[in-house]
Amino acid sequence: MTLFKSREAILFAAILALLVLIATRFPGFVAPRNLLGVFADTAPLMILALGQMVVILTRCIDLSVAANLALTGMVCAMLNTAMPGLPIVVTLVLAVAMGAALGAINGLLVWKLAIPSIVVTLGTMTIFRGSIFLLSGGEWINAFEMSPAFTGFPRILIAGLPVLGWIAILVIAALALLLSRTTTGRAFFAVGGNPHAAVYTGIDVGRTQFLAFTLSGALAGLTGYLWVARYAVAYTDIAGGFELDVVAACVIGGISIAGGIGSVGGAVLGALFLGVIKNALPVAGVSPFWQMAISGAAIIVAVAANSRADRKKGRIILKFAEVRQ
Repeated sequence: MTLFKSREAILFAAILALLVLIATRFPGFVAPRNLLGVFADTAPLMILALGQMVVILTRCIDLSVAANLALTGMVCAMLNTAMPGLPIVVTLVLAVAMGAALGAINGLLVWKLAIPSIVVTLGTMTIFRGSIFLLSGGEWINAFEMSPAFTGFPRILIAGLPVLGWIAILVIAALALLLSRTTTGRAFFAVGGNPHAAVYTGIDVGRTQFLAFTLSGALAGLTGYLWVARYAVAYTDIAGGFELDVVAACVIGGISIAGGIGSVGGAVLGALFLGVIKNALPVAGVSPFWQMAISGAAIIVAVAANSRADRKKGRIILKFAEVRQ
């Protein structure tokens, strides 16, 4: 019974129920090949949601992840047009490094100037978007301007799954190890759970939040290259509004906005839930613009559910206190 009370189990069951419902009208949607495609389509959202999860665990939020993705992706595309022979490994390293640097800017502003993270990332989101226009002059970079190796890498199939999907799996495994097996991972939870107590245990709250933003930025930078290469186009409004989906995936997955509570599995399942909806809407003949409304509604429902669960826990603690008296 305890298993089915967990957010992850309920969310997994909801995804299965959604797939069964879709399969009753569109059996081809649940074909293994199509489901692998859905997973690959959702991979960018999963990677970004994992980075956002780490930030939220520390009682912060990063609204600049999509803008970071867009700026890094544009720089990678421009670099490829200038040096088409540049090895993909080098492009990947540069994308991660640039994303991490942009994330570190957020972290430093939150750490050293004590500015609320929502204010900082709203500002940097605008700066990053404006920088894309300044760099590109508002012009698009299309598929014919990119090298085949640049656009082909995320699409390479390994055991039926594109490299994009395998990278998401590697990121999931790495984050799971980081959060469960390292002192830094435990510090993320401690800072979000009780920052005052964390200080007494020797944890530097500001530095931990800085590391969270840097990690989130690095994953956004990685996703920037993968996004541009997979869709073979770079423009000023890449992934516009995608930060809403990222936050929605985290909240739906049970990551508490108050910090200190969350899991890798929850973030991944939250992203998959939105990914299934996103891919099912066109099949069902529903306008994809409804996805934004669904994401917003899902955030409200999930936050309400989290708040109610927290209140119940509080009442239980009070009852135990009354019994002891």
